[in-house]
Amino acid sequence: MIQVERLTRRYGDFTAVDDVSFRIGRGEVVGLLGHNGAGKTTIMKMLTGYLEPTSGSIRIDGMDIGEHRKAIQARIGYLPENCPVWPEMTVIDYLDYQAGLHGVPAAERERAIAGAIRRTRLAAKATERIETLSRGYRQRVGVAQALLHNPDIIILDEPTNGLDPTQILQMRELLRELAKTATVIVSTHILQEVQAVCERVLIMRAGRLVVDARLDELQRGARLLVSVDRDARELLAGIEAVRSVQEREAAQGRLRYALEAEPDAAPAVAAALHAAGYSLFELQPERRDLETVFAEVNTAPEREQEKAESRQAVAFERREVAHG
Repeated sequence: MIQVERLTRRYGDFTAVDDVSFRIGRGEVVGLLGHNGAGKTTIMKMLTGYLEPTSGSIRIDGMDIGEHRKAIQARIGYLPENCPVWPEMTVIDYLDYQAGLHGVPAAERERAIAGAIRRTRLAAKATERIETLSRGYRQRVGVAQALLHNPDIIILDEPTNGLDPTQILQMRELLRELAKTATVIVSTHILQEVQAVCERVLIMRAGRLVVDARLDELQRGARLLVSVDRDARELLAGIEAVRSVQEREAAQGRLRYALEAEPDAAPAVAAALHAAGYSLFELQPERRDLETVFAEVNTAPEREQEKAESRQAVAFERREVAHG
């Protein structure tokens, strides 16, 4: 449904989005993640046609957004991070105004507004002025305007921003409901929200797409966790199915290791330890949450930079010694 090829956006010498490609199928719920400045909002603005790419292409059901911008925008519901609302208007008047902008026919407008209010649980605030609402309720108004024209693509930038715990749960329910009839892209800093409602995640770093994977696959990992009664590093490293062995912090007098190996290597590991007379207390695949994965992705460049700086320091010291 959504096909992005080699998407790039530059601002002078600064590249905000750098050669990004991905595809999103109909009915998928996708989380778009990354630190501030990673390029998430820029991508969403290009997907919605509010910002032109420097290069690359965006196609929705085969239509190029540069050639069919209005037709594509009519199919998209968009909540910007800072949703513009008119504070002096009541909720219902604002939604009526937005329905007109979205091209909802006058005969259908009342039903569309009532449906958006019901889905975002705004009935109790429908006649109140927006300026009197809490930040959380204003956010709900922003979501409501994105749903008015029943779009088949919904793009939400920080939809739970300002919501209390109860409202966050309600937003999760709404996102699951929307996913039954629409493709949903959610950008948020709250990783638990992505983990709760998304099937797939795209992680941006410094303008580049560094992860594109289903959550269940991403969190499964490719390591086995082992806990034994004494040092087994040499034995474990000698098992053919084990690619590497990393020592973990010991606990309760037991030595722990993380093995880079597929989960189906577990029988071979257990057999080798049993044959050597080890007491085996733990042998299971590593389970990672999204927070762990996100941290790994974003600390990897820092570790590489530290290694490079360390190598440079060693080389400098050697030159100093050589020149006495």
